[in-house]
Amino acid sequence: MNAVFWAAGVAGGLVGALWVLNRLGERRWTSTVVALTERLGRRVIAGPCPRYDPAELDGLPAPVQRYFRTVLQAGQPIIASVSIDMTGRFKWSMTGQRWVAFTAHQRVQVRRPGFVWDARMVIGPGLPVRVMDSYVGGEGRLSVAVMGLLTVASAGGRADMDRAEFIRWLAEAAWYPTALLPSQGVRWQAVDDSSANATVKDGPLTVTLRCHFDAAGLISVIRFEARGALVRGHLRLLPWEARWTDYQRCHGMTLPMCGEVAWVLPQGPQTCFEGRVSAIRHEDTA
Repeated sequence: MNAVFWAAGVAGGLVGALWVLNRLGERRWTSTVVALTERLGRRVIAGPCPRYDPAELDGLPAPVQRYFRTVLQAGQPIIASVSIDMTGRFKWSMTGQRWVAFTAHQRVQVRRPGFVWDARMVIGPGLPVRVMDSYVGGEGRLSVAVMGLLTVASAGGRADMDRAEFIRWLAEAAWYPTALLPSQGVRWQAVDDSSANATVKDGPLTVTLRCHFDAAGLISVIRFEARGALVRGHLRLLPWEARWTDYQRCHGMTLPMCGEVAWVLPQGPQTCFEGRVSAIRHEDTA
């Protein structure tokens, strides 16, 4: 009987210790996210909010014109920032089979490209994992921490990471489509009747993505030939693509509610991320 009480006491102590560590980790992680999000907000380029004028589409490739005429309406305010809540699942290994469910909140700035993505996953009883992906002030970072305390993966402070996160910001512009207008600094180049290249600059960085449009005029696939992937703690440049589905009308625009991301390997695309928007809010003032 004493052994039973001893075992119960040990188990209770472990549960209590995990609870304390989780609380400490949550506070530490939240503090980091808040500080980075505040820094993101300070990077906003202030100014009057213009509105979309279909006249600026003149001269653009035909599929790009169809896209803007489908997703925007004349007079749509140019988006300054976005808040997105999402759910989905994430694959830990690029070629593995284990998926982990997540919930996440993302804050995006459009006038000066940037975002902070804060996700929570649970890998076991009492073992949450926090993931933060960000692009702030031209700097890209990725951090993964068990309970928000024990860092198990981290990347940042490198040009290839900055570029990788800037690519993510551009690839997700289907959620804030006014960012893709020529008036916002995007250069479009025709490829064929259903695709075109979009080139965007932010400081010293210049990235070009290929957008593929479906029969309805919507972006279906975005592809980049060399994006940094974190593989066993090292960044490798690999082809990467994002697929957008389930377009719905939202705040006067047509936006995708579902997306998935895949690394394109020699054996074929390997999907590593599937997400669904649960809430999205646009702001048209800085």
